[in-house]
Amino acid sequence: MGWQFSGSQTEANLSKEDAMTSQPRHRRPRYTEPAAFDQREGGADPAIISQAAHDTAHALVFHGRDSDDPEVTERFIRLAETEGIEAIAELWSDSPAHSLAGGLWRIYAIRAAVNKDPQRMSEYYQLGKTDSAPHAIAGVAEPPTAQEMNRLADLVLAGMYRGDIDSAFDRAGAFCRVIARGQALWAGGSERHSPESAQRLTERADQLLRTAEELESAARGCRAGTLD
Repeated sequence: MGWQFSGSQTEANLSKEDAMTSQPRHRRPRYTEPAAFDQREGGADPAIISQAAHDTAHALVFHGRDSDDPEVTERFIRLAETEGIEAIAELWSDSPAHSLAGGLWRIYAIRAAVNKDPQRMSEYYQLGKTDSAPHAIAGVAEPPTAQEMNRLADLVLAGMYRGDIDSAFDRAGAFCRVIARGQALWAGGSERHSPESAQRLTERADQLLRTAEELESAARGCRAGTLD
């Protein structure tokens, strides 16, 4: 099992609730009327979707900490309650990897993959988590189990995570590395009997390693203050 990190933009979901319009970076988001999306010829404006992705990501992560506008928090929570985090995550799906929205999309996709096949994810995890794995190196985040990864993702996506978001990205990256290692070992053990399946699983492991690198890059960006 692997992750796919590209998704379509859901105009219908956008039009059901307020989203955000253009604002300077790292400013408090200002919501626009839902009709603003549908009034544009050809559907939703990609620039507005990009800005909405940026603003919803920042509202989710920072609304309980540095927002001094209760209305922003209330409107975001109402959007999440009426449309669901799935609709909001669609806004993030095309965001750059090195962005807050892009990092949140990857956490959302990891949670979806674990929920789809938790038993297989646990098997990959057990196979990939050994004393010689990368997480054993000093300074590398200890990877959460599949259950802990789901709990971490739930807290982040509910806006209830109270740790530093860079730590969440680091832990998610460590989880991806362990799963990717488990997938690679699994593929190696099945190559003789099912070479095509083994090849597909190896490709997914490679993709997951790239995802780990992207999450770790997002974590470094958070710490350096360069993550948009």
